[in-house]
Amino acid sequence: MIISKKTMLKALFMCLLCVLSFTRVYAEQTIKVMLYGDSLMAGYGLTQNENLASELSRNFEADNLEVSIINASISGNTSKNGLSRVDWSLGDKPNIVVVCLGANDMLRGLDPALTMENLDAIITKFNQSGSVVILAGMQSSESMGPDYQAQFDGIYPKLAIKHNLIFMPFLLKDVALEKDKLQADYKHPNEEGIKIIASNLYPYLLEGLARLGK
Repeated sequence: MIISKKTMLKALFMCLLCVLSFTRVYAEQTIKVMLYGDSLMAGYGLTQNENLASELSRNFEADNLEVSIINASISGNTSKNGLSRVDWSLGDKPNIVVVCLGANDMLRGLDPALTMENLDAIITKFNQSGSVVILAGMQSSESMGPDYQAQFDGIYPKLAIKHNLIFMPFLLKDVALEKDKLQADYKHPNEEGIKIIASNLYPYLLEGLARLGK
């Protein structure tokens, strides 16, 4: 059977439309996960390939999950800094946001009530945008005293209950105070510490995907 040039061109054009349509739908289905925190998630002292975003990407790839990680964490940020830039960050339209701020508030001895107020506002803004929020908690150093420690540590579970969030009680579980998992400053995780954090955080991210109905 002889196929005319016109028919062949039409068939190729339809094929191209199908490919473009598939690509567009596939892109629309890619889930965007935003890491919204300070140096602990930004990757302070680590290479791009060693930071939390890269390690989480490898975890998702191993499970054949199409997820894009947006590292919106900035070293040195307090909860107030995080609140000041949240509207700008909403422009990325994240499906899931991991919020972990407050460590620098604690190190500066800021009033836990103000930290809670800032975090509450950040969470509210992300919730209103339709993002699924995962709250990763922090814990106060004992050197801050028992009263401060109780107030600060209580911020995260209270907010998790108030907003019905997916809650990871402590981002640095199995890493904090473990010298072989920390950099020379004994504050920031090293490459091995990041792997542990990613492994601990990953199940909460899978729960976030489940909430999205994916």
